[in-house]
Amino acid sequence: MTQSWGPRPPATADGPEWRPALDLPAPARQRRWTVLLRWLLLIPQYVVLVVLGIAAFFATVAGWFAALVLGRLPDPIASFLGKYLAYETRIAAGSMLLVDRYPPFALTAPDHPVQIELRPTTLNRLAVLFRLILMIPAAIVANLAATGWFAVGWIFWITGIVLGRLPGPVFGATAAVARYRMRFGAYTSMLTPVYPKGLLGDRPAAGEEVRSATRPLVLDTAAKVLIWVFLVLGLITQIASRSTGDHDMNGLANTPQVVHPAGRS
Repeated sequence: MTQSWGPRPPATADGPEWRPALDLPAPARQRRWTVLLRWLLLIPQYVVLVVLGIAAFFATVAGWFAALVLGRLPDPIASFLGKYLAYETRIAAGSMLLVDRYPPFALTAPDHPVQIELRPTTLNRLAVLFRLILMIPAAIVANLAATGWFAVGWIFWITGIVLGRLPGPVFGATAAVARYRMRFGAYTSMLTPVYPKGLLGDRPAAGEEVRSATRPLVLDTAAKVLIWVFLVLGLITQIASRSTGDHDMNGLANTPQVVHPAGRS
């Protein structure tokens, strides 16, 4: 496992369809007081993440131009973007109640239980050129899944406070959303040429090595149903939000204008 961009392996290593991996520990008991204050405690992390996000944006733009020329990301840019993605994923895992351990204020955290693995690879220049267009379907799925999760996240928060842990299906569905968002981030940052996949988990393979609770991520029926619930709720939330916004705009447009008598000619 690695959070950064290691030595460049052969282009054919593990085939072209190798996807960025997320490693999470198995669901375990969490301290109830940290669950209660989880989102409040993570506010400083999000402040740092916003600042780093500005740097990551400019690094991504520079990497896009470089990838068009080189057919890959320059190693310094790839290393920074990989570390930023790992940092963002650690914060996301904490905020989604997947782990109890507080993430350090560091781009590199080899001892933290949340890890991602990225592997250097060549990029298709044509796919890089049209990356903003190609990423739209995955962006919609990632947005709907995350929006749907946060729509019912308060239920999971209460469950975590009462039980001191997340039930297995909730953990699995939440981990699937977190992993898909991580893979989407890797794709948009050109850290991988492989389109985001695996929202509904992985197919169990005979003899496959189990490296963590999410590698492979095998979901039961309840977890898969939860993911579909997230997507539907995300869609409903987006439609309701747009409808409310349109109603507010129409209300403003139809509001009678009051003219002060002194303003008449």
